[in-house]
Amino acid sequence: MLEKMNKQEFNQTLEQGVSALSIKLNQNQLDQFYTMMNLLLSWNEKINLTAITDPEEIIVKHFVDSLTISSYLKQGATVIDVGTGAGFPGIPLKIARPDLTITLLDSLGKRVKFLEEVIHNLKLIQIKAIHARAEDYAQQNREQYDVATSRAVAKLSVLTEYLLPFVTVGGIAVSMKGAEIKEELKEAEKAIHVLGGKIEEAKSFSLLATEMKRNIIVLKKVSSTPQKYPRKAGIPAKEPIE
Repeated sequence: MLEKMNKQEFNQTLEQGVSALSIKLNQNQLDQFYTMMNLLLSWNEKINLTAITDPEEIIVKHFVDSLTISSYLKQGATVIDVGTGAGFPGIPLKIARPDLTITLLDSLGKRVKFLEEVIHNLKLIQIKAIHARAEDYAQQNREQYDVATSRAVAKLSVLTEYLLPFVTVGGIAVSMKGAEIKEELKEAEKAIHVLGGKIEEAKSFSLLATEMKRNIIVLKKVSSTPQKYPRKAGIPAKEPIE
């Protein structure tokens, strides 16, 4: 599978992609991304981590896409990546931004084992993978993070209940979304308000030279989330605050 792209081609494609985001990677960081791609592809044969297996698509749709939120993260921020899956956006952010302290949260134990192997192989520090549901982990870690983020996990009215309880007042929740979000934003207005947030920014863009439309929603945490949120595991998805 990997013979389609040697290391030199990989480096050139990735460097080109991140340069559009004004990010520069050193040789060690390029090597870390290459190792992560290899681990992703080999583990993907055993457990379902991604439907994207073409190296060029991995670079654009996983690595570069994950880094589109880097500019929203202040130096030294503590970040929780909720429903991280195969480690996106958390691991690419950690590679490109060693200053960040990152928690990767996922509800599937097999994925967490994969994340732990990536962290070990890439020799990353100040990053950990946690096996838990967002609703449960938030109860013990309320308002502990500068940033909570998530990529394509749930609709915004639900996602807000997963993210905002983690965020300290003054911090942000950053949701990475696909093309259509107008309706989602409207439906999520009540949840955002109830959970102590306000919409800071909603930015639409195309991913690199592709036709893929992306949206980044930034919610500012303006007041503490009421103690009753998040509700028990499973309830936010079944009964969104709308």
